Amino acid sequence: MSTATVSRALSSPDRVSEDTRARVFRAVEQTGYTLNQAARSLRQRNSRTILVALPDIGNTFFSVVLDAIEREAVLRGYSVLVANRFAGHDSGRRLHEYFLSNRADGLLLLDGSVPLESLLALAAPPAGVPLIMACEDIACAPFHSVRTDNEFAAEVATRHLIGLGHRGIGHIRGPDGNVLTEEREAGYRRALTAAGIAIRPEWILPAGFDMQQGLAAAERYMALSSRPSAMFAANDETAIGFLSGLRQHGLDCPRDVSVVGFDDLAFAAHFWPPLTTMRQPREALGRIAAEALIDLIEGEPRRRVPRHTVLSSELIIRGSTRAFAPASQRPAPVV
Repeated sequence: MSTATVSRALSSPDRVSEDTRARVFRAVEQTGYTLNQAARSLRQRNSRTILVALPDIGNTFFSVVLDAIEREAVLRGYSVLVANRFAGHDSGRRLHEYFLSNRADGLLLLDGSVPLESLLALAAPPAGVPLIMACEDIACAPFHSVRTDNEFAAEVATRHLIGLGHRGIGHIRGPDGNVLTEEREAGYRRALTAAGIAIRPEWILPAGFDMQQGLAAAERYMALSSRPSAMFAANDETAIGFLSGLRQHGLDCPRDVSVVGFDDLAFAAHFWPPLTTMRQPREALGRIAAEALIDLIEGEPRRRVPRHTVLSSELIIRGSTRAFAPASQRPAPVV
């Protein structure tokens, strides 16, 4: 049996007969042979690896997304390389280095703050890197993307509070310059405008996407001369920090203020009170993005790679929201 036949049986078993395939596999078992994937990648000038670039690997939102990406990659015979915090003036150079050294075949970008010109240069010849954006998007970027409808989901969250009778509704923003921040605030504003409720700028509190920023937002809330009876936070971590800050000041949720988050992280259901939130389909985000990127890498004609995939979030109602009641009608705090 020739070496070419053996190689074909191992790399493309569907291209040889069943009898040949069986003889090759028996020989593999007897000799203990294993495929040298590194050498194979050098010969074929591919690494069978995808690069996943994150804005903040410490953010618990990405854990489920990354797990789904890796599971899909493994099913397709690929490895995953994770790179953290690519924002900044040298982000384009750093990304290029991964592909110049043949360490990855395609880029799955979860960070919308990377300069567009750097990505355009990476995707254009001679590099021609296959690229999928997920979670965060960049305006006018010509790349495939997989994301959720953040603006509509934020509108749904705000409408939930309106439906409970709240008319004083504030918002805790995400970080400045972030596309998710802008989309979620736009949804909040749209819901209030549609309900004929005036938007009060002093009730839109600057914050970020972590618990410490939520604690700082609680201090800003307490300093208001007139406080809203409900708050929509741009993500769960901020909402949790905000609730902790309120408790330090003796306020109770939802008796004194109702709070809605965004993401439905694992701890949202186990905090007290359990957090009402918008559940993002994080597993689907990661799986679909990885599948689309590998399809692009392989140029698979049997699969259709959609240009833009927008997934829906789900409102999960828990104990942090309740119907509005005037202060005079609220139950006394439990001591």
